[in-house]
Amino acid sequence: MEKITVHAKFHTAHRQMGYPGHCCYVHGHTWRGTITVSTEEFPRDELDMALDFGDLKKLLRQLDHKIIVSPDDPEFTNPDLFDPEGIVVVPGKGPSVENVAVWIWDQVRDCIGSKYPGLNKAYRIEVRIRETENNIFEVEKEATV
Repeated sequence: MEKITVHAKFHTAHRQMGYPGHCCYVHGHTWRGTITVSTEEFPRDELDMALDFGDLKKLLRQLDHKIIVSPDDPEFTNPDLFDPEGIVVVPGKGPSVENVAVWIWDQVRDCIGSKYPGLNKAYRIEVRIRETENNIFEVEKEATV
């Protein structure tokens, strides 16, 4: 089994609309993310590299200094009020750490598929997002790409 792991730190804000507590207000965290991809044997590109560490880190760092929102957020998704360059919309009812982790997982799968299209190879993709020192969510699933 071969495995690639990257870590990245990013600063971002979000709010949990409808949450019955202080998390309903815009607030920020220094998040930490880990992506691990494993497979029996990685394909290699023309440089004899499997997956570029930098490409995987970019998936996490694209959130740096952004506001993460849900598609139903009326203020932050309004381009007349907020510059869309500073907004990241993730699927789901809210920009929870759970939804962020699943959104990143989907992007890792797509990254592998764009680098090695049509191989129909099985990968185990793990995404771990630490919102705070004490609040962590992990998603770990198989994907055939």
